[in-house]
Amino acid sequence: MSLKSLLAIPFAKIATKKVYKWANKPHKTQEKVFKNLIATAKNTAFGKDHHFDKIATYDDFKKHVKVQDYEGLRSYVDRIVGGESDVLWTGKPLYFAKTSGTTSGAKYIPITKESMPTHIKAARNALLFYIAEKNDASFVDGKMIFLQGSPVLSDKNGVKLGRLSGIVAHYVPKYLQKNRLPSWETNCIEDWDTKVDAIVEETLNEDMSVISGIPSWVQMYFEKLIEKTGKTVSELFPNFNFFIYGGVNFEPYKNKFETLIGKKIDYIELYPASEGFIAYQDSQTEKGMLLQLDSGIFYEFIPATEFFDDNPTRISIKDVKIGVNYVIILNTTAGLWGYNIGDTVEFTSTKPYRIKVTGRIKHFISAFGEHVIGKEVEKALNDAIQGTDINISEFTVAPQVNPKNGLPYHEWFIEFETEPKNLDEFSLKVDASMQAQNIYYFDLIEGKILRPLVIRKVKKGGFHNYMKSIGKFGGQNKIPQLSDNRKIADVLSNFLVEES
Repeated sequence: MSLKSLLAIPFAKIATKKVYKWANKPHKTQEKVFKNLIATAKNTAFGKDHHFDKIATYDDFKKHVKVQDYEGLRSYVDRIVGGESDVLWTGKPLYFAKTSGTTSGAKYIPITKESMPTHIKAARNALLFYIAEKNDASFVDGKMIFLQGSPVLSDKNGVKLGRLSGIVAHYVPKYLQKNRLPSWETNCIEDWDTKVDAIVEETLNEDMSVISGIPSWVQMYFEKLIEKTGKTVSELFPNFNFFIYGGVNFEPYKNKFETLIGKKIDYIELYPASEGFIAYQDSQTEKGMLLQLDSGIFYEFIPATEFFDDNPTRISIKDVKIGVNYVIILNTTAGLWGYNIGDTVEFTSTKPYRIKVTGRIKHFISAFGEHVIGKEVEKALNDAIQGTDINISEFTVAPQVNPKNGLPYHEWFIEFETEPKNLDEFSLKVDASMQAQNIYYFDLIEGKILRPLVIRKVKKGGFHNYMKSIGKFGGQNKIPQLSDNRKIADVLSNFLVEES
């Protein structure tokens, strides 16, 4: 064991104690963040337009600042992109994180000198919590990889522009640089297939101890490793004992991952977004991720069932309840105000505050009034594969409102790695779980408004080919696991296994 790994354990224990100091004073911590945000931004264009000088309490803030998405702030962001200072936050941003918009086209999310360090600190702390809990830091002696976007940044009126993962790549601590893979040159490859092939070649004979990335893209990397060597991942990398991921619910992928890896390992879940690093898993035994209350973000929450109402309930951390599905709203040191990032979360604990991501407020199915959300489809799939050898690579769900024959239904597109022996039986299990979870769905089935769900088998590699076909292959791109329209489903129909 190296000196680096020996020193990491006491350092981790000190760092985690510091975190729990603010985590155990959550309301005071958030109040301090709130006051700092208002005081710092009161002389910005947004602060003047929204009377920050008159804001002393959270109730005052709600009167002056409405909840909005990127489109709501776009006029301000466009001014920043055009080179103006002191618009949403003091000065100019360090970076713009470029993300894919829906109605907006490309979105430019500002990252400032105040907000950037919180991204790095949170990612570091997630690892330190693991070290402190396990009392083991041996993995720091091995090689580490994060499957990410290109670190090559462009310039937008004096502000550097790139994907969040590419920006973060510039902040890897020096003490980890020697252990970090892939090489800078490989990381800069834009074509995802070519990039993963190069990563396979670079890592094949290395002692990989930490692997991180969005599960669907890491799965592709694992499959290419196995295809080339005929060995499981754990045979290739015997010291690989935990996987870091974020962006999706991992449960539906877990069986497949453990088959590819060849053994059970630990997992660390992160909740990073271009808008801020929101939470990370602080324990292998507790459910949920620790909400980052001291990272320059003041959080608000709206019950998801009320979100589209004219006057929804809007609360701070003090009034949240365990088990309620909330839309999460951010106010940040990057100058995002009343900002709806589109995610829904549920609290698993309030001492300390831990959350799990339940889906996207725009990613739901309610074509018939059923109000189906991401958490429900994920659980239904997990219930059906529990105790079986069925493995799933990827899936998405959409409504079929106008079928050629019979009643409408929910159409599930699933790419199986290991298929169920009886697809009809498997479909009934998934549907039974959906009915048990969602009373509206149950009533629609019982009332013969809907028929039970239908599963379509997607060809091996079909989801990857679909992402290629729409120009969103690799990096941070993810497939929504459900949607209220046929936009994804109609294109995916070109990648189905032909029915016999």
